[in-house]
Amino acid sequence: MGAVKKQQPQPGIARWRFALVAVLLCLLALALVLHLARLQVLPEEERGYRFLQDQGRARTIRSEEIAAYRGAIVDRNGELLAVSTPVQSLWANPELLREAGADELRRLAAALEMKPADLAKRLEKYRNKEFMYLRRHLSPEQAGRALSLDIAGVYSKKEYRRFYPAGEVVAQLLGFTNIDDRGQEGLELAYDQWLSGEPGRQQVVKDLKGRTVQDLATEREARPGRDLRLSIDMRLQYLAYRELKRTVAENEASSGLMVILDTRSGDVLAMASQPSFNPNNREGAAAAAMRNRALIDQFEPGSTIKPLTALAALESGRYQPHTPIDTSPGYIRLPGKTLVDPVNYGQLDLTGVITKSSQVGITKVAMDLEPNVLRELFYRLGLGEAVGSGFPGEVAGILPSRSQWHPIERANFAFGYGMTVNAVQLAHAYSVVANAGLKRPVSLVLSGGGKNEEAERVVEAPLARQVTAMLETVIGPRGTGKHAAVEGYRVAGKTGTVHKVGSQGYVDNRYRSVFAGFIPADRPRLAAVVVIDDPKHAKYYGGEVAAPVFGAVMAGAMRLLQVPPTEVASPEQQLARRLELRGTKS
Repeated sequence: MGAVKKQQPQPGIARWRFALVAVLLCLLALALVLHLARLQVLPEEERGYRFLQDQGRARTIRSEEIAAYRGAIVDRNGELLAVSTPVQSLWANPELLREAGADELRRLAAALEMKPADLAKRLEKYRNKEFMYLRRHLSPEQAGRALSLDIAGVYSKKEYRRFYPAGEVVAQLLGFTNIDDRGQEGLELAYDQWLSGEPGRQQVVKDLKGRTVQDLATEREARPGRDLRLSIDMRLQYLAYRELKRTVAENEASSGLMVILDTRSGDVLAMASQPSFNPNNREGAAAAAMRNRALIDQFEPGSTIKPLTALAALESGRYQPHTPIDTSPGYIRLPGKTLVDPVNYGQLDLTGVITKSSQVGITKVAMDLEPNVLRELFYRLGLGEAVGSGFPGEVAGILPSRSQWHPIERANFAFGYGMTVNAVQLAHAYSVVANAGLKRPVSLVLSGGGKNEEAERVVEAPLARQVTAMLETVIGPRGTGKHAAVEGYRVAGKTGTVHKVGSQGYVDNRYRSVFAGFIPADRPRLAAVVVIDDPKHAKYYGGEVAAPVFGAVMAGAMRLLQVPPTEVASPEQQLARRLELRGTKS
């Protein structure tokens, strides 16, 4: 058999096949790229393509909350009292962070100023969770130290922290916010809805470690909160706080407070309390130091009510400022109790009863009036009802109402026992007298000047002026409130020294020193109340402890507000005013 020859392949056909396969492979790759682009990039309306496109985005794009800025709180002159500053908060995905090495966790704990054991406990606590805070409200430098470690599962978010530039000076009035920047106490709580903004949302691109690498479209803009302008004048607030703090310390008192009202508008210009606290660092702050005593604490006003009793006597038509009242022999017996004066003042007129703060004299006036006359007047002046400040926890006080009054109850009522008020209520009542009988609403928020249509006449003007003249005599050399005098200005006011209540009734050796008044008496601008609780030194009378605070603060206030001084009356002029007062008819 002959040998069979093998057929040799043709080189041209092999090259053609190779080229065809190569072209087909390139076309296939191009088609794949185009298909991916069509699914991920090109806009398509088909439902299937849209679903796949969204799935692709879901693996790279996240929606994050944009923190809203909380509105600032300022005083009437625009001085910042509370402002939110941007800070960084660090959070982690516990499942990712648990995969980090021991050395990385130790360095992270050091950057966070934590013990490694505490970080380990927190990771264990949030096992199987996807979110936990590491540290909140850090400065950019502090947060940067932790983020620079580049540990998987550690992220940051922008938040806001509240800062109070005035610190403890106005702490009880403003209150404070919690770590989420929501109001917890004071005006921060009362106006939380007004101050709080509305968070927004924004789309961002994240890398594999969860870090933001690109900001995309904003889904919803964050709406900042609205600013709040208070009626407070920080110049007067500093004056009141400084003098109050000094007086409480010098007398080793338990606490103290001072309220200043603008008599023309009803605006609260100052509201200071002692002891206080630092709202920027509340660690270790006592709960009692956080109370706004001017609105939350209620107390028996004592002799500061006597001028209002005299006003009720004038309204009755049975008394004039010069009506004689015999206080001899220096005491008066009522069923179950004897009321005494420090000395036998003998014959006084109604004005003299207020000047000397005679317990016997004011009791005789009260016994001569109808039982409910006093209560009706006190209520008209704003006692027994909240002033409507909107402050959380504001008390209305106690103004008892009885169908039948026991004689001692009538007497106690006339000189400020058996009833309770807060300091703002008492200052408000005195501002009515200062305003010649016009009552204006009290406001902690700037009201815009006290419009006449907001004023309500509750007392006839001539009667209010007569009581003002009586109150001026209290500040004179023979009165109990001479330490409240301000050189160059006429001052009207009344002292009060109140026995404190213990578990067994009134305590003989514990007192509350009070002063209430307004300035200038001839054209009133400011009304104020000072309360010093439980002074421990030998001095405890209102005229010795509380009145000097009023005098010192009002002297500075007159200068700051540029109120021109009143020419100080000579003894002859004072006598002439007294004779004029005696001739005044209601």
